[in-house]
Amino acid sequence: MRHRRFLIGVWPWRSLGYLLTTALVVAAVGVPCLILGMPWLFALHRLTSGGFQPIENRLGVVLFGTLVGAVLITVCGPLIGLPVAALERRRLRLIDTRPVESGHVQLREPGPWPWLRTRYTEAATWREVGYTFLLATAAPLLYGAVLFVPLLILTLLAAPFLVADGGGPFAIGRFTIDSAASARWCSLIGLLLLPVVPYLLALLAGAHGAVARLLLHRGGDERLRAELVEVAHSRARLVDSFESERRRIERDLHDGAQQRLVSLTLQLGLARLDLPADSPAVAPLATAHEQAKQAMAELREIIHGIHPQILTERGLPAAVAELADRCPIPVTVQGDLSGRLPGHLEAAAYFVVAEALTNAARHSAATGVRVDLDRQDGQLTVRISDDGHGGADPAHGTGLTGLADRLAAVGGRMLLSSPSGGPTLLQVELPCPR
Repeated sequence: MRHRRFLIGVWPWRSLGYLLTTALVVAAVGVPCLILGMPWLFALHRLTSGGFQPIENRLGVVLFGTLVGAVLITVCGPLIGLPVAALERRRLRLIDTRPVESGHVQLREPGPWPWLRTRYTEAATWREVGYTFLLATAAPLLYGAVLFVPLLILTLLAAPFLVADGGGPFAIGRFTIDSAASARWCSLIGLLLLPVVPYLLALLAGAHGAVARLLLHRGGDERLRAELVEVAHSRARLVDSFESERRRIERDLHDGAQQRLVSLTLQLGLARLDLPADSPAVAPLATAHEQAKQAMAELREIIHGIHPQILTERGLPAAVAELADRCPIPVTVQGDLSGRLPGHLEAAAYFVVAEALTNAARHSAATGVRVDLDRQDGQLTVRISDDGHGGADPAHGTGLTGLADRLAAVGGRMLLSSPSGGPTLLQVELPCPR
């Protein structure tokens, strides 16, 4: 509008097109919005037209109408607001060349229930519903008030024709036009005011577009929130993929390489039995046999470290108890978890306990370790405490940083208290809804 060539450019016509199409949208949206708002209108009418009747006698009907209206708008409002908002974002291109992005997140699952659950809980949806009702109620009033000025200017321009056709005197506000001379003066005033009309239409279209952009465009906070949600989903997918790959490797080693080593060990043992005691091949064969048994034991340890079979078959308490039995220092396990936990939570908690027991045995000079497992209020809590000399620091390469990253990937957190001189307390909290 500040451009000097505004009047001879395309923007006045684009503004006019935006306003005319707005009238069509209002006409289409007005009927369903009126139907949804009928209980509220009835409640308002009941509240204001009761005469001398006590308000207590009308309060029940008013509350009922208000409740029914709220339910109707809550249930049906998004079904109207979502398509209207999509149309308005496209129409806004008539007067605003900047892109208008939807504030809705992308659906991860197909089907009607995920759509309803996602769309009915988004702030963007209810902003669009609010915009739709503003479009159906406030827009006609505002447009009518502003468009009165162009109608007045057109009346001033048409004054000579109205007087010449025998229309007789007519009044515009406090002014009466009763002669050809006064009509010509009115026409001249209307002609001078005519350039105001494009600016007025552009101002009205711009104000409407600003409100539409405010309510229908995704803001910076929503963009950041959507990106964080995407990062969280991506991280969860990576964790699931990592766990699946671990289990695949464990299964392949258990069913492939380990079975071949077992068969090789048996064959070497049978070959040792078949050889005479004074044969020169006895010593090399015995060495190969022992090496095969040692390789099988090491492979079994590797498989157990990748994903222990007992964790899959019997769950976290049994797997932690096995870790305690294998630890070189005494370990006490307390707590009873009712039911199985999700696999990714069991794996995360298990490897935290395994790393903590390894660190305690190697670095803390502890004489005893205690492991507490607790599940309540939708949270799994694992506490590992020892009586060692303390001083555990994630910056010293003890594996604690990797554990914290692993827990963060499944939505958990790790708390560490390890002052110099001990004791050390490691607490892990994992979200675990039933």
